[in-house]
Amino acid sequence: MINFLNQHGSELIIKTWEQIYISALALFLGILVAVPLGIILTRYEKTAKYVMSISSMLQTIPSLALLTLMIPIFGIGKLPSIVALFIYSLLPILRNTYIGMNKVNKNLIDAAKGLGMTTAQSIFKVEIPMAMPIIMAGVRLSAVYVISWSTLASYIGAGGLGDFIFNGLNLYNPALIIGGTIPVSILAILTDYLLGKFEKKVTPVTKSGVKK
Repeated sequence: MINFLNQHGSELIIKTWEQIYISALALFLGILVAVPLGIILTRYEKTAKYVMSISSMLQTIPSLALLTLMIPIFGIGKLPSIVALFIYSLLPILRNTYIGMNKVNKNLIDAAKGLGMTTAQSIFKVEIPMAMPIIMAGVRLSAVYVISWSTLASYIGAGGLGDFIFNGLNLYNPALIIGGTIPVSILAILTDYLLGKFEKKVTPVTKSGVKK
């Protein structure tokens, strides 16, 4: 590993940032789409079944196959990788947002209406804060998925730590494989840990001081 760092140290930094960029952007877009959609679907139960089914179906497509399908549409590089990873990030966030919003105590929603809150105010001030722990659990799961699967993005020219892994496999070089695998694992573990800390901060506290 010391030889690997001496030979590829600067490249490792660049590849790590590429991995972070691809993963973070795909996850951000997933949150941007899945959270509002999950909230909307709680108001349209019949539509929710179809949307969830389609989302689940997309999740079953092998990641490498989905990346390959993006090539005729977007070419090679970072864009098709981000689009594919965005699609993969949707289901856990969408499902958890939908479940979390549905699990909010209806008495709290009625109380919010009784206080004169509009539907939008009730959603942002009552429902989302109460559902946030479940939503964040979905975000954490998606984050780990995206970081792990983004290693395959190098297969279509997106760069990232997957370059080391694929080059190592092609050249039968264990140092390159390990040099790509360890940083990806650290990124996934660190991201999950930091999001877990954030999840605890946004978890509502009851009057007794106990977090739900």
